Amino acid sequence: MAFECAAPIRALPVPLAESIGRTLARAVTTSQDLPHYASSAMDGWAVSGSGPWTLVKPGQPLAPHRASPIATGGVVPAGTDAVLRRESGRTSDDMAGVPTLTLGSEARPGEPRSGQHIRQAGEEAAAGEMLIPAGTVLNPAHIALAAIVGHDELHVFGKPRVTILLTGAEVVTSGLPGPGQVRDAFGPQLGAVLAMLGGVPAGQRRIGDSYHEWLAALSDTGSRRPVERPDVVITTGGTGRSGTDHFRNATAALGGGASQRRAGRGPGSRPAAPVDPNADRRIGGKPPVQCLCASGLGFRETRGKFQPLVSPQKDVGMAHGHD
Repeated sequence: MAFECAAPIRALPVPLAESIGRTLARAVTTSQDLPHYASSAMDGWAVSGSGPWTLVKPGQPLAPHRASPIATGGVVPAGTDAVLRRESGRTSDDMAGVPTLTLGSEARPGEPRSGQHIRQAGEEAAAGEMLIPAGTVLNPAHIALAAIVGHDELHVFGKPRVTILLTGAEVVTSGLPGPGQVRDAFGPQLGAVLAMLGGVPAGQRRIGDSYHEWLAALSDTGSRRPVERPDVVITTGGTGRSGTDHFRNATAALGGGASQRRAGRGPGSRPAAPVDPNADRRIGGKPPVQCLCASGLGFRETRGKFQPLVSPQKDVGMAHGHD
């Protein structure tokens, strides 16, 4: 019933560092080839043609039978046919004193092969290719990939803002409770539980057991500016039938209707989810004994509507091997 009340929250751009755990609203694509330049996969020499090779300064185009030093990740000069790894080469001066590169004793048969140890531009992804589909719950590997292809922020679904309304004149927040009092066990933990489930705690408010307090508290959550207005209001208590239970009457007075389902657990055992067709927020009432379990399960179900997912997901790796 909570799921039926909710609707997706507007997507917004969020910096990469704040995107982990959020649901991607817009697919991540690459605007250029990945990698975007041909690079060396080894420390050694960029070589052109067959050896021996005359050594030239790094970075300049290579003519046939020329070579230049190169480090892993370095830009491959124009004219390069392959990269000869450092273990496979040996440098010396020829009879004219010109620095020369030749194959060393550790060179493998056929080395260097054409294209060997070169990471070609676009070999992982071509410009315009989708890398992460919309609906993905972002993990650190996704964030790393988005950074590699030049994204500074990602469009993700907003997290639902959740206000907690704690009720009961008998509830005390510190020390030992006296006769007729109970210690608040929910206030200190509900915010953290909701954050773990993907919500944004938007404050707590405590009220007594009068109808006017209920009406004022629920009215206040709907009268705030849109940027401050909660998407979900979770209440503790007030769903019974006694003279101090005003959840149903207060929500009805505000134009809402209540949908109930018997939970079969603990006193009261009738969580209620009022639905206001003209309101942006959803209100969930929970008897105190059930509050933690019901709030967690109900909010987790509702979150699936606030933040739609797609399934199955593809794994994203962070490392690539090269011979």
